[in-house]
Amino acid sequence: MNTGTRILLAGLLGAVAMFAWTAIAHMALPIGEAGVENTTDDEALLSAMKSTVKNKEGLYIYPTMGLPPDATHAQQSAAMEKYPEKLEKNPSGIFLYHPAGSRPMNMGKYLTVEFITELCEALLVVWLLAQTRLVSFGGRLAFVTAAGLMTAISTNVSYWNWYGFPTNYTAAYMFIQFVGFFLVGIVAAIMFRRVTA
Repeated sequence: MNTGTRILLAGLLGAVAMFAWTAIAHMALPIGEAGVENTTDDEALLSAMKSTVKNKEGLYIYPTMGLPPDATHAQQSAAMEKYPEKLEKNPSGIFLYHPAGSRPMNMGKYLTVEFITELCEALLVVWLLAQTRLVSFGGRLAFVTAAGLMTAISTNVSYWNWYGFPTNYTAAYMFIQFVGFFLVGIVAAIMFRRVTA
C-alpha cells in the first residue's frame, strides 16, 4: 500500500473513530452538556431578544459600547475608558441570534457537516504525520495527539479567556477534541506501522 493510500485510509478510518467518539460524548455522556444551562423564562427572554436586536441575525456582545456604526476613533477611545465600569455594573456575555424559521433543525445536514469537518481534520493531521520521520508507534501517536491538543487549545481557551465561557464547558470540549485526535492517532500509528524513514 503506497503512502497516499495509507493517508486516505487512515484519515477516513480516523474520522469515523473521531465521529463515533464525538457522538458518544454528546449523546451518552454528560460531558456534552457541561457548562450549558437552561433559562427559566423563555418567553420573556425571547421577546426581549427579538425587540433588542430587531430580529436581525447575528452574534451579539452585551453590554455594548453604546457607539454608532460610524464612531470616530476618539469616540471609541472614550467608550473604551468607560467600559470597565459598565461591565462592573451590568451582566455581560454573548449570544447568537437566528430569527424564527431561518435555521430549521436539519440533523442530517448538521451530522454531515460535522463528519466532513472531522474527515478534513483527520486527513490533514495524517498527511502531516506522513511528512515526519517518526517510526515508532508511540511517536506517531504522540504527534497526532499533540496536534489535537493544539486544536483543542486554539479556540476553546480563547473563548474562555475573552468571552467568559464556563470553565467546565471549556474543559469538556477540549477533552472531547483531545480524545478524538487520540483515536485518530491510534488509527494512523497502526496504518503507518510498516513505514520506515
